[in-house]
Amino acid sequence: MSEIVDVEVPTVGESITEVQLGTWIKSEGDWVDEGEDLVEIETEKASVQLPAPAAGFLENISKESEDFAEIGEVIAKIRVAPRPDGDAGTSGGGNDAAQSSSAATSAGSDASFVMPAAQRLLDENGLSASDVPATGPGSRLLKEDVLKFLEQGGAASKPKPAEKPPASKPATSTAVAASKPASTLVTGAPDRSEEVKPLSMLRRTIASRLVSAQQTAALLTTFNEIDMKPVMDLRKKYKDAFQEKHGVKLGFMSFFAKASVEALRRFPAVNAEIRDDSAIYRNYQDIGIAMGGGKGLVVPIVRNTERLSFAEIEWTIADFSKQAVENRLQAEDLIGGTFTISNGGIYGSLLSTPIVNPPQSGILGLHSIQDRPVAIDGKVEIRPMMYVALTYDHRIVDGREAVSFLRTIKEVIEDPARLFLEL
Repeated sequence: MSEIVDVEVPTVGESITEVQLGTWIKSEGDWVDEGEDLVEIETEKASVQLPAPAAGFLENISKESEDFAEIGEVIAKIRVAPRPDGDAGTSGGGNDAAQSSSAATSAGSDASFVMPAAQRLLDENGLSASDVPATGPGSRLLKEDVLKFLEQGGAASKPKPAEKPPASKPATSTAVAASKPASTLVTGAPDRSEEVKPLSMLRRTIASRLVSAQQTAALLTTFNEIDMKPVMDLRKKYKDAFQEKHGVKLGFMSFFAKASVEALRRFPAVNAEIRDDSAIYRNYQDIGIAMGGGKGLVVPIVRNTERLSFAEIEWTIADFSKQAVENRLQAEDLIGGTFTISNGGIYGSLLSTPIVNPPQSGILGLHSIQDRPVAIDGKVEIRPMMYVALTYDHRIVDGREAVSFLRTIKEVIEDPARLFLEL
């Protein structure tokens, strides 16, 4: 008898007791090498890949994508076997797993290829697996397949009722019908269906932290506006040479990161945190850059921003952005920031009040750049203007400090030579 090895959810961090499954990289019946990635696992901090504990054929997947599982729970099994000849895990010659996979594909109703959530929906709606086209890897029948089938009006096969003969119509009905305009009303009941979908681990963590910030911190927001023309002119003049020399684009975020470093040096309370009955002041700036990822908003940390050049900041942000889209950011990338910059302007936001990321005491919100008439030396000119916002914890940051912090950001961005002359 072949040896069976359990695929268990590993310990992925201190205090983490539950994870959410992401995409299955391998399907039932596939051959896998020891150490080969099987499935993505999402924790409250980051996404990781679960490797195969042994070489063999993957069987008995019991959890689908988006399902939750506890640490140590068995989510699949591997039947240990020598590597088959030919394509790994796909042909397998006379191997039983490959033959069963082929049989399931042709029959379309093999129970081992119906995922548990899909089977529950089948049972609830009186359907069999053969009624629903399977689109999952390895011809697995997924919950989404059943839902799509039901949304399209699918139902269990039933004999059609005998058609009634057409009722006789008055001789004038044709003329009456021809004189009436065709109805434009939609017949049938409107779609009022609802979909229950669990919050992802990442979204649950974000929700918890944002609520915590609102409940524990005395949050207040102050605003200012910045003339972006000087930075835009500087960027336009040097962006080609910058990219040619450093291999990365010159963006606006490096300017704001550098401006934030200067403002945080002048007003260290914005870079501090309250811990119990003490205020912790830092002599370094670890700035978090909020960005959209494959699973939602993430805030990776640019460590020691005060020591980095423009090119190093742009490299770091570009690398984090790529990892965020691929859900490959690690927990250590997201922990320990002292201040955050969030750019809602890339989504078209004109003005907002960002929420601090606890235990931090401040967050800088950037917004869209719009041409607006402004007074310059007594004359009205059209300038590219941006509203900026600083949300801060009033328990440790005074209003004077917050307003002065934003004025420093404004002064540095409107006269970027200050960054190089240390004025």
